[in-house]
Amino acid sequence: MKYVIILGDGMADTACEELGGLTPLRYARTPNLDRLAEGGRMGLARTVPRGLPPGSDVANLSVMGYDPAVYYTGRAPLEAVSMGVNLGENDVAFRCNLVTLSREAVFENKKMVDYSAGEIETRDSSILIKELDSFLGRKSMRFYPGISYRHLMVWNGGPADTSLTPPHDISGRVISDHLPRGIGGEELLSVMKESHPFLRAHGVNSARVGRSANSVWFWGQGRTPHLKSFREKYNLSGSVISAVDLIKGIGICAGLEVIEVPGATGNIHTNFSGKASAVIEAFKRGSDYVYAHIEAPDEAGHQGDLKTKVRAIEEIDEKVLGPLMEQMKEFGEYKIMVLPDHPTPLSIRTHTAEPVPFIIYHSGQTCKNKGVTYCEEDAARGDLVEKGHELMDMFIGRPAGDQR
Repeated sequence: MKYVIILGDGMADTACEELGGLTPLRYARTPNLDRLAEGGRMGLARTVPRGLPPGSDVANLSVMGYDPAVYYTGRAPLEAVSMGVNLGENDVAFRCNLVTLSREAVFENKKMVDYSAGEIETRDSSILIKELDSFLGRKSMRFYPGISYRHLMVWNGGPADTSLTPPHDISGRVISDHLPRGIGGEELLSVMKESHPFLRAHGVNSARVGRSANSVWFWGQGRTPHLKSFREKYNLSGSVISAVDLIKGIGICAGLEVIEVPGATGNIHTNFSGKASAVIEAFKRGSDYVYAHIEAPDEAGHQGDLKTKVRAIEEIDEKVLGPLMEQMKEFGEYKIMVLPDHPTPLSIRTHTAEPVPFIIYHSGQTCKNKGVTYCEEDAARGDLVEKGHELMDMFIGRPAGDQR
């Protein structure tokens, strides 16, 4: 048996007036997803436990079968694992976004223009972060370049419980009510303020009109997590495919092989077809299980870009799921699960904690759900998996709650 999960980050949404009251999933042309819905088991899963933030870190831990209430320590340390940044016992890792703030003279009065600095290219962002480390870094606080706008700051002896806000939660809003607070907050704010004139004047930003990477923004802090290996939990060898360090980091912590796909970007310009090919190649090399994560719908949701979100869903259907459904036949019996990690509604441009629609399709045990499509409304007629981390047990075919 082969198992593959197609994770369309942030695909779920709410009804859009521009789409005649349909959600992007319902509106998009998705013949392959609909085939799975007609032949599989569909329902909703609560991937974000009550009381935890609706981040991709929490939600993807759930989907991979790890109870966030037990294993979650923060987003940044998972990204550190992927980036090869070794955290010591007293180290706290912080996600360090390069962002675009508006031009008001007083820092606190600025607005969050773009949480991604216009999806800054990695070649440019690496220069900025490396030089920022030389300018602001110190023995206890270092900066590490990542991909595009997603970077890392590690604070030796820093606090793990400072109140910090993800920048994608406050797009277009004044930042004053969302600045660091609590233990260590003043020092973090001081670094953010110092980064502003340095980055604003840097030559890399001279051509970035309107999307200057003119400040850093800290969030998602935490200490090193410790996960049981996926093989120990499920007795399966596995691989993970993603363009973002968070998902790679979870995969590494779970003992999965990380597969790099050329041209994978984390946005609509990613190599969709390459991800499908990488899944098949992983199975040919002996993997039992592959977790294929696709970020594009989430990025479109954060940008409030309806057209791109619909396109991203259709690209997943046509260029990832379509080829997979054809090529998986060569492996005999297989299972496919498709779902988002969390909703990213276009109306609010950030994550929510509502349950997400899932499909579990078993090639040898097809159902007959005629007329059903893969969307939030039809999924709500199926089962509700209240504990999202038990969805993996359901998918693999193991008794729910068996954490081994």
